[in-house]
Parts: sequence; C-alpha cells; structure tokens
Amino acid sequence: MKKEDFRALAGLPVILLIAGVLAWAGSQGGVTVFGLPLFTLSIILAFIIQWIVFIPAFIFQTEKFFDLTGSLTYLTVSICAVLLSESPDARAWLLLALILIWAVRLGSFLFTRVLKSGKDSRFDEIKPSLPRFLLAWTLQGLWISFTLAAALTAITSRLRVPLDFFAGLGLLVWISGFSIEAFADWQKNRFRADPANQGRFIRSGLWSWSRHPNYFGEITLWTGVAIIALPVLRGWQFLTLISPVFIFILLTRISGIPMLEQRADEKWGGQPEYEQYKASTSVLVPLPPRKG
Repeated sequence: MKKEDFRALAGLPVILLIAGVLAWAGSQGGVTVFGLPLFTLSIILAFIIQWIVFIPAFIFQTEKFFDLTGSLTYLTVSICAVLLSESPDARAWLLLALILIWAVRLGSFLFTRVLKSGKDSRFDEIKPSLPRFLLAWTLQGLWISFTLAAALTAITSRLRVPLDFFAGLGLLVWISGFSIEAFADWQKNRFRADPANQGRFIRSGLWSWSRHPNYFGEITLWTGVAIIALPVLRGWQFLTLISPVFIFILLTRISGIPMLEQRADEKWGGQPEYEQYKASTSVLVPLPPRKG
C-alpha cells in the first residue's frame, strides 16, 4: 500500500471523530427523532449520501457528480431537518430558504462547468485510489456538516426566538456575500466563454479588486447564516459558530486559494502583466487596486 493510501485510511476515523464532536455539541438542547438527536441524524445523513454516491463514482472513475452531490446533500439535509423539527419557526424557514437558494445556484453552476470541461483536475491523481477517493467524499461530508452546523443547530433547537435584529443583519450580510459570489462567477464564466481570452487570466470587474472575490462572497454569506442562527445558540451549541471560521480556513489556507494561486503561478508566473496584477490586487477582500 502506498504511503498516500495509508494516510487516507488513517484520516477517515479522524474525520468521523471530528464529526462526532460536532454532532454532540450541536445536539445539545435539540429535538430528538427516532430516539436520536435530529442534529446528529442530519450529520449522519450528510455522510451517508456521500458514501452512497461514491460507490458508482469509483466504479466508473468519474468525479462529475462530486459537486452536484454536495449541493443536493445541502438541500436534502436542510429540508429534512426543517420537516422533522418541532414546529419550525420563521427563523428556521428563513435559514432553509437561504441555504436552498445558495445550493441551487452554486450546484448548477459547478455541475455545468465540469460538464463543459469534461473533468475536474483536482481528482486526476486520487480517482484510481479507493482510500484517497473515499477520503475526498468523506471530507465533503465533513465540509457540509461544518458549513451547515450553525444553521442546523438553530433549525433543530427546541428554543425558538422571533426574528430580530440579528436576523435582519444576517440577511443583509448573506445578500451581500451571495451577490458578490454569484456576480464574480458570472463575470469569470463570461470571460472564459470569449475565445479572445483563451489562455489569459481575468482581471476585470470584481476580479480587478480581488483575485478571489467568489471566495470572499462564500465566506461572507455563511457568516450571515451564522449571525441569523446566533440568538438561538446556547452552551456547547456556540461551537457550531465555527461554520464561517472553518470555511475561511479551508478556502484561504488549504484547498481553495493556495491551490489556485499555485496553478496560476505555474501558468502565468514571470509574465509582467500577471506579476503586476498580483502585486496590485488584494488576494481575498475586494479593495481598490494598489498603485505602483
């Protein structure tokens, strides 16, 4: 067995342990269904969906349904949580609506993109390896669990708090983040569709103010979700506020920006226009381009 495969196998129980701690924290003060906390059942469902789809994905060596499965999992878990919770209130329905809008928009965008390109290069090396490919799907289950944690806690909690200042503020933050992410994706998709831009990097629109405005939007909108959920959280449930923190760390330190920056450096590094763009443009937060 290769070292990478062994590490993947060793990582699986670690992921499940982390998910177990999250499930325990989010379940405090929550409703129970079939004798188990609804929050915990929601986390279990997120992983089960990944593992079910992984089987045909590995057999047919395809990653085309990876992002689509993630989006459908957000939809399924959130809808089930609301329908099975005790008397969902306006806050629960608001959170569900925001999650559904985001998941449908991003899921359809990513699925269309991978169909056009024919593959997702992130999986080229790991698809043939069962442990590593399984780890990727299991990590997606953890990603979904962490991302939804604050919202799921508010939805499945026995405590109900009427819509308040936090709900309004969170909604405004969510709208801002969603708008930035959607507009940035639209701009980049339009840029790539132009044959004249083949082999070039985008540096117009929002991309002239940030090298990764879509990621900034993603972090912002989940921060809005956490703000909406905040008034319902009690005790250990506050640990679920790790949702936007987890997304920030993942996108800025692990799988998002570092990977894209490396690919961009390999493709355009050394070119004067690209080096000037990097030197004058914010990595994440949209800011006016620096002069000089």
